[in-house]
Amino acid sequence: MMPFWIGADASCTDGACGQVGRIIVNPVTRAVTHLAVHPSHRRSPGRLVPVDLVDTATGQIRLRCTLAEFQTLRPAQEAESVRGLDPTGQANAPKQVNLFVWLHAARDPKSEAPKQVWVDSVPPGEVDIRRDLTVCATDGEIGQAQGLVVAPGGHQVTHVLLQAGGMRGRKEVAIPIGAVTKIGTLLIHLSLTTHQVEDLPPLNID
Repeated sequence: MMPFWIGADASCTDGACGQVGRIIVNPVTRAVTHLAVHPSHRRSPGRLVPVDLVDTATGQIRLRCTLAEFQTLRPAQEAESVRGLDPTGQANAPKQVNLFVWLHAARDPKSEAPKQVWVDSVPPGEVDIRRDLTVCATDGEIGQAQGLVVAPGGHQVTHVLLQAGGMRGRKEVAIPIGAVTKIGTLLIHLSLTTHQVEDLPPLNID
């Protein structure tokens, strides 16, 4: 089994290329299809790396491509023009893809002219797992996603890595994929109660 931690360092065959920012999943087959790898400085949009290019043999995120080949992959963000940006850079526009404004493009909040922002790229019919994705038990929110565990070969998801918080404190746990009822663009829904999640044995994400 291979854990894909959000925030894990990734490297090409000839050097470091960034960190895993998102994990792209087919919600029907529950298989990982891409990793969104972003340069640490975040001055470029990063790349969507097909999971077949990810070498999991060493237990680390190593890509079967050079840095030059990495730069030819599909960008992990795309520029879009939207209206109604407030001074914090949040957009009041219909969401065509998972909107994550990481470039504060609002120069004049009173202007009605379209502003260019960067939005996360997600292949059609797929969803992305991010650190701010909320996980919901049957009786309420239980924490935030931290990554996924996948089986080698077909890259099927076996567990969702979760940072859970509640009355008993915060800890990291692995949720079996069989307990996941839905993976959406904003929420992951579980068939477990908050107490059942809190009773799972802790993991050491570090």
